[in-house]
Amino acid sequence: MSKNPGFFITLEGIEGSGKTTQADYLFSFLKEANIPCFLTREPGGTPLGDRIRELLLNPKSGVIDPLAETFLFEASRREHIKQIIGPALGEGKVVICVRFTDSTLAYQGYGRRVPLSYLYYLNDITTEGIMPDLTVLLDVEPQVGLSRSFSHTSEEELRFEKEFLVSKEFLWAVRDGYLRLAQEYPERFLVIDTTNRSEEEVFAMIQEVVWQRLRGRG
Repeated sequence: MSKNPGFFITLEGIEGSGKTTQADYLFSFLKEANIPCFLTREPGGTPLGDRIRELLLNPKSGVIDPLAETFLFEASRREHIKQIIGPALGEGKVVICVRFTDSTLAYQGYGRRVPLSYLYYLNDITTEGIMPDLTVLLDVEPQVGLSRSFSHTSEEELRFEKEFLVSKEFLWAVRDGYLRLAQEYPERFLVIDTTNRSEEEVFAMIQEVVWQRLRGRG
């Protein structure tokens, strides 16, 4: 959990699960409620992070060694924590972030098979112990998510999607990793199946839980 006066919400899930859409809905809802909030994403969120994002998501980058890929994600996250997330939480804001440390565990750990012990250690030193107060895991059938993602993602950010087409086992492993994490940390995770739910139905579920958590904190 976050050690700061703010409230940290992350949205996780495989490609096409609806993370960005729901993050936008939540940000708009909190702003309308006059709750100080900030919306960001990983990789990215800072000038360096955005440049790393271009490298990681562009298909032209080709195959990246799993550990090298991990270090790039962690470098982006470190800048994100120091420049954006940490200060915003320190100011008491609600921070909404599309992807965070659970993505590294799911993709590089369960997907790429980088030892989880390495990833937990790297995440811990990178974030200085800052963890989400609430993680919304948007679950979706891999075939459905992949189809959605190809329909709305720019060509410059389709590296993972194109890899999934070649190795569907990787995508299933990532999804399984997310569900395992949710089982391991049930007090932090809200899991919502988005396969056959409308965006409005999904957001209503998120809104209810977020409102309860924020009211509970006073």
